[in-house]
Amino acid sequence: MAGRVCRSLGSCTMSEFPATARTTPTRLRERAVYDAAQVFAVLDEALICHLGVVVDGEPLVLPTIHARVGDVLYLHGSSGAHLARLVAQSEQADDGGLPVCVTVTQVDGLVLARSQFHHSMNYRSVVVRGRATLVKDPAELDIALHAVVEHVLRGRSEQSRPGDAKELAATAVLRVPIVEASLKQRSGPPSDDPEDVAGGFWAGVLPVATGFGDPQPSPDLTPGILVPHHVLAPARRPRSPSPQ
Repeated sequence: MAGRVCRSLGSCTMSEFPATARTTPTRLRERAVYDAAQVFAVLDEALICHLGVVVDGEPLVLPTIHARVGDVLYLHGSSGAHLARLVAQSEQADDGGLPVCVTVTQVDGLVLARSQFHHSMNYRSVVVRGRATLVKDPAELDIALHAVVEHVLRGRSEQSRPGDAKELAATAVLRVPIVEASLKQRSGPPSDDPEDVAGGFWAGVLPVATGFGDPQPSPDLTPGILVPHHVLAPARRPRSPSPQ
């Protein structure tokens, strides 16, 4: 049974998500993880997510910025976008929100086997299934937008101007409670067949990590403004892949 742990903003979240038919892989089920802490860690690390919806009977997948606050996932968008209108229509129809699927994937290494069939990747991929609604409460909207800015780069909200009335009117934030989610992951070396191990091909893992380059000041930057510390030393560090 999944336990429950109280979190911030008065919400409670599961310490372990239930393995539902929608979050149970059909292959390699042993790679599936339902621990909430691990699911949240991948959501927090990923810079972008992909939002999947059905529009007029056709699938649509959109990349967007996200942020997690407790057991809620916030997705940044435009109030004038077709997606925001679809969410509003689902709310008017009292459907409980628009059905969505949100995914993030972090690649930690290229798994190079002796056999081409056994080539793979070391990865961590989270799938969240749920219903999206529009954030309308001003206080929650402020929390969500602050979280999105901090998700992009921790410390940035204190070094930038908040949105004004016109900008806020043009912005839509979707709210997706995280109640049905799973993590699928792979780590470790290649899994070659025994007869291939004695062959003459190199095998192993080529680690992959996300990093930051040197800051590039805007051409119209006012002279004398120094690069802030949170840009010089980002709090978001590349994750070191598991030892191979």
